[in-house]
Amino acid sequence: MLADASSLHVSVAQSQEDIRAAQRLRYDVFVTELGGDGPLVDHENRLEKDVFDRFADHLLLRDDSRYDSPTRGIAGVYRLMTKQHAAAAGQFYSESEFDLSILKHSTKNVLELGRSCLHPDMRSGAGLTALWQGVAHYAEARSIDTLFGVASFQGTDPLRFQNALSYLHQAYLAPPDIRVTSRTPDAFTPLPNDQIDRKSAMRDTPALIKSYLKLGGVIGQGVYIDRAFNTTDVCMLLDTTRLCKDALSRIARSRP
Repeated sequence: MLADASSLHVSVAQSQEDIRAAQRLRYDVFVTELGGDGPLVDHENRLEKDVFDRFADHLLLRDDSRYDSPTRGIAGVYRLMTKQHAAAAGQFYSESEFDLSILKHSTKNVLELGRSCLHPDMRSGAGLTALWQGVAHYAEARSIDTLFGVASFQGTDPLRFQNALSYLHQAYLAPPDIRVTSRTPDAFTPLPNDQIDRKSAMRDTPALIKSYLKLGGVIGQGVYIDRAFNTTDVCMLLDTTRLCKDALSRIARSRP
C-alpha cells in the first residue's frame, strides 16, 4: 500500500519505544530482507541494533496509515551522528571502514548518516523525499557543512559491481579536501575508463546511492567489504548547500 503524502511525518525519536520500533524496521530490512547480522542483533525480538544506537539521534519517517503495524507506523529511518555524538561513542560508525581523518581534522561541521532504510512501499516518491527533507532540516538547524555515510551494494564480491563502482569513481570521486579513503584499499580496482558502460552502471547502482548523486553527492576512494551485512560499501559525501528544494523535487519526480 503506497502512502499518501499527507499521512507522512518526520521527527527525531523521543523515546526508547520509538528507537525500538526503528530497530524493528531495520531488522525487517537489513536482516530479513538483505541477510545481514551482527553481534548485538536481537533475533528473538526482531531488533537490529548496535553499540552506536544509544549515542545517536534517530530520524523517523512515520506513516499514520500504518500505526497499527509492528513498527508503530515507522516506515523509514536515518541514524544521525554529529561530531559530539561520535566523541561520546568513541568514533563514527563508518570510521571502522573508512579513514575519516580528513573530515575529523577539518573545520567542517560534519554529520554522519547511517542505518538508512525504508519500507518497500517508501523507496521512491513521497516517502524518500520526506525523509531527505527531514535530514535537510536537521542539518540546517545544526549548521552542518558536510553529510557523509556508507551506502551499499548488496553482496560481498565487488567484481559483480565493477562496472558501476568504476563509473562512480570516474565520475563522482570526491575532491581531495573531503576524499576519505577505504581501510581496505586493495578490495577494488576500477576498470579503465574506456571499458566502463555508463548506462548499465547507473542501472546497477542502488537507489539510495543514486539519490545522493542527484543531490550533488560524491564518493570517497575505494570500497569496504562488510561481511556481517553482506554488502560492498562506498562512502558518500554531500555538501549541505546542495540540499535545496529543486534537488528534492527532482528526487520526488524520479524513479529509483
